[in-house]
Formats: sequence, structure tokens, C-alpha cells
Amino acid sequence: MGNITFTMIKPNAVKSGYTGEIIQRMVAGGFKVRAMKMTELSVKDAQRFYAVHSERSFFNELVEFMSSGPIVAIMLEKENAVENFRKFIGATDPAKADEGTIRKLFGENVQSNAVHGSDSDENAVIESNFFFSEREKF
Repeated sequence: MGNITFTMIKPNAVKSGYTGEIIQRMVAGGFKVRAMKMTELSVKDAQRFYAVHSERSFFNELVEFMSSGPIVAIMLEKENAVENFRKFIGATDPAKADEGTIRKLFGENVQSNAVHGSDSDENAVIESNFFFSEREKF
């Protein structure tokens, strides 16, 4: 199991002013921030980042949403990071997420669920490298 994962605070959560509280909860949950930046995804960037979903019916809506405003990209470190973080943020659908999880607290619906979380160790590396150069990782 790897010790890094990648997350993005999505446009809806940034717009709603939840960025600081979400980051604070991550740190309090034992995750160490190893890289972080606020940025915005262009449509082309969002298409590349979510290319794995390009054949899915929700792809265009996802790209439009993720390029609709600023996001905060974060590389986190913790033992068994991907699995631990996915439990920490809760189910993709905030209505089905456990009480106290990030998505339950700050998510609106399946798409606007406040945060993205890597689904595998391999994708955590790929996604972190999409946003951060080696000199930006600590």
C-alpha cells in the first residue's frame, strides 16, 4: 500500500468557502499535506484529467463542472493513504456517506460532493503528477 493520495477540493466547496475547514479536517485526520495549490482547470485539462471516464454518460457534465471555478489540488501522505482517505471522505453520494465524513458534511450531490479522492495507489501518483512538479512536492 502506498503512502500518498491525491485530492481536489471541488469548485462547489471552494465557492462555498469550505476550503480551510476541509483542509483542517484532513490534517486533524492524520494526513500530511505534501503539495497544495489553488488553480483552475481548463476544459481541456478537465478532459485530460478525467479521460478514464470519457465514454461515460456523465463525462461532459463532469468536465463542465470541474472547469467551472477554482479548485484546490492537494497531495497527502499517510500510511495506506488511498484506502484511509476514501474512508475519511465517505461515499461518492453525500446522502449515503457516513456521518462526519467530508462528503456528508460538505457535499451537495454525487457530482458536487466537495472532494475528489484517488481510487488507487497508481492513480494517486498519476493524479499528483498531473498537478505538481517534483519541486512542488515536499
